[in-house]
Amino acid sequence: MAEVALYRKYRPQNFGNLVGQDHIRQTLLNAIKNSGVSHAYLFCGPRGTGKTTSARLVAKAINCSALQENGEPCDKCDFCVEATEGRLIDMIEIDAASNRGIDEIRDLKEKIKFSPTRAKAKVYIIDEVHMLSKDAFNALLKTLEEPPSH
Repeated sequence: MAEVALYRKYRPQNFGNLVGQDHIRQTLLNAIKNSGVSHAYLFCGPRGTGKTTSARLVAKAINCSALQENGEPCDKCDFCVEATEGRLIDMIEIDAASNRGIDEIRDLKEKIKFSPTRAKAKVYIIDEVHMLSKDAFNALLKTLEEPPSH
């Protein structure tokens, strides 16, 4: 049996379980409820404060096919289940600490041009973005400033 890190095993699967970030949680839920989700978010803070979890929850909620009135994802539709299991093809997580070069960002920029496969929105979560090289970050900057229409 493969061991799973506790933070992954018990990662919150809805905004209600996101502890200690009430103002962030409410801001994100309001944006989701009012269809006002921005094209990019930067989550920063110390390790273990819910940055990656928040990003995953936003990705799940904006693609949920049965979003609850309060903005929470249903956790039952195909998109929610696939996002929870890490199988949602339109939710791509990149570890910038391991993929920090300009070639990886150029490859990412090529992929960003394509529309979502099944989901409403394609979401890229770039974890540890501060680890990108200067050239890689400059290459990514234009895409962040002028994202594709989808």
